[in-house]
Amino acid sequence: MAVTDPHLAQTECADCPIRHRAVCARCETDELDQLEAIKYYRTYDAGQTVIWSGDRMDFVASVIEGIATLSQTMEDGRTQMVGLLLPSDFVGRPGRETAAYDVVATTALTMCCFRKKPFEELMIRTPHIGQRLLEMTLDELDAAREWMLLLGRKTAREKIASLLAIIARRDATLKLSNPRGRIVFDLPLTREAMADYLGLTLETVSRQMSALKRDGVIVLEGKRHVTIPDFDRLLGETGDDSDGGMLP
Repeated sequence: MAVTDPHLAQTECADCPIRHRAVCARCETDELDQLEAIKYYRTYDAGQTVIWSGDRMDFVASVIEGIATLSQTMEDGRTQMVGLLLPSDFVGRPGRETAAYDVVATTALTMCCFRKKPFEELMIRTPHIGQRLLEMTLDELDAAREWMLLLGRKTAREKIASLLAIIARRDATLKLSNPRGRIVFDLPLTREAMADYLGLTLETVSRQMSALKRDGVIVLEGKRHVTIPDFDRLLGETGDDSDGGMLP
């Protein structure tokens, strides 16, 4: 079961580390006060299921820390990972009673949850929330279209470079730093999770990560601590004509 974290219970929205990117980013003080009244925090261990596809979902949420996966299971039991939830991403859909995908914590996960019915009512009264959620939904649609290109046309090396660039950009954005030059972050996915998400074998992921390291594109300490000496050089490995600016 998920655990409601008592240490976060008194955290105010103004002090939230994802405040500038979350669904509440444009809210005024009085609107934040209304969100405070319906929010609560939940934490999940790595590997723990947040919600199963088809289950009734009585909350929506923003990811505060950690990463979760979105996946779909087919009738024959095969499972395909279809998306990642990174910090500041929104979980759930107002107006939809059930979950569309399995949501599973890949790392230790903390979410700021809102009771769905009060949140839906607040959206009607608070245009800032509805507008921001629309922006995030359109950004998610753009990201899904880009991912179709990545899975369908890119080489294994370009896929790995693209995933590293996505995570590096998001990490830099959350830290309010410019994603250029040298970037240091902890890779939140195991090699197995990367392989599943990218449609590659574990051996291919390991081989391509080693090749990027050997060529000086990335520096690895262990399997998770990543340094990108030159972000523009990493972008050059993604196969894109341009970097498209800041990741939504």
